[in-house]
Amino acid sequence: MKHFELNGAVRQVGNKAVIKAFRKQDLVPCNLYGLGMENVLFTVSAKDLKGLTHTSASYIVDIKLDNGKAYTAVVHELQFHPIEDLCYHVDFLAVNEEKPIAIDVPLVFEGHPVGVQKGGKFVKSARTVRVCALMKDLPDELVIDTTPLDIEKRIVAGDLKYDNLAVVTPKDTILCTVKATRQMAAQADQATEE
Repeated sequence: MKHFELNGAVRQVGNKAVIKAFRKQDLVPCNLYGLGMENVLFTVSAKDLKGLTHTSASYIVDIKLDNGKAYTAVVHELQFHPIEDLCYHVDFLAVNEEKPIAIDVPLVFEGHPVGVQKGGKFVKSARTVRVCALMKDLPDELVIDTTPLDIEKRIVAGDLKYDNLAVVTPKDTILCTVKATRQMAAQADQATEE
């Protein structure tokens, strides 16, 4: 999986006024925890963070702080402003090479479904699936071949099988389907009337 480098400045626990002051300076408060370590509070530039928050890709994040310490993490939770497209807070989960990591990975649908060739409509129901694997086995994306998909058939998370990778999204989660169109229904009705 791709890595994303993020530079931050260590901060102290602060009240709402302190947090507001950070945001006015275009800084986003962050929290790093996990692997039995103490919470690390820091801020990052909102501009730098956009490379992480405004993309469909998933990353392993290499955090470098101004106190000389470095951490490897994944995004655990993002909080956004209710109206504006601004990230207000980020929780990072520390990870390492030895323990499996659960992370959302983007889906890439390839192929031309059989059902679409018959006049059906291809519908994507999910953009990502949650997987669990060691850091070295995490993919940048999961490719799904949709070619055998016929009308009213679907691919669910339980259908995905990969080596050294467990799909932890609920098995019955629909990823994509081919639906019959109104035109097809009208043609079927016309055929039965004749």
